[in-house]
Amino acid sequence: MELGTVEDTLFVPLLGRIYASKNHSNILFDAKALELERKIPERIRDNDRQKQYTLIASASRSANMDRYIDAFLSENPEGVIVELGVGLESTFYRKKKTPKAWYGVDLDNVITYRKNLLGEEGIKLISGDAFSEAWIKAVKNENPASKILVTCSGLFYYFSNEKVCSLLKKLHEAGDFQIVFDAVNKSGMKMMKKAYMKQVGHADAEVFFYVDKGNSLVKEIGNGCALLSEEPFYKHIDRRGLKAGTKFNMVASDILKMVKMIHLSL
Repeated sequence: MELGTVEDTLFVPLLGRIYASKNHSNILFDAKALELERKIPERIRDNDRQKQYTLIASASRSANMDRYIDAFLSENPEGVIVELGVGLESTFYRKKKTPKAWYGVDLDNVITYRKNLLGEEGIKLISGDAFSEAWIKAVKNENPASKILVTCSGLFYYFSNEKVCSLLKKLHEAGDFQIVFDAVNKSGMKMMKKAYMKQVGHADAEVFFYVDKGNSLVKEIGNGCALLSEEPFYKHIDRRGLKAGTKFNMVASDILKMVKMIHLSL
């Protein structure tokens, strides 16, 4: 099945999870990702020229999301998880706690591709635009009294500030939502455009969204929105066994706040 330029990037995090599972399980171990390795298209698998740093960056994002999900479900045992841009994410299979419900939202062709590879075991898949109100209404209607955590892994970069903020405002209006996502600051965006996208083989994928300060984003969304945390991307990542160059890039990224995890209450 042919995928578009943005959707095609769904293989990048999968390759990172596979690499970490084989070589750095202290960062992330993902048995489901290892199962999927043989199903990756040859053009992706054979032409992957990523360096260790970009592979570890993808695995670190998954490890960070696991941490936020576990913390959320510890506080909200009847909570609901929604993965926007679910792609080939295998977060559900790594979970330590079982939520009331788990949803995955993505474009029609990506959902079809995921079903062929992974099925729908334990996850309610919703085909559609991640930025529309349709999935918000569907999830709220099925879980009117539940706290809901939305996760966005590597998604917002490809969209405008206006489009991302519009979605955050819709969630804010719906109520009882939290959202956690990764973002870069302005310097990180320049570096992403200059080097990262080329290295992962997607120089033609445009990137736009960045966050210099989480509090500024909160003000843009409106009263009642709260910044729960804004953390350096690699703050909780175990660096043992990594190459010196990879460690250096991780430290530099955190010091300069180039990549971060942002957690909002909406």
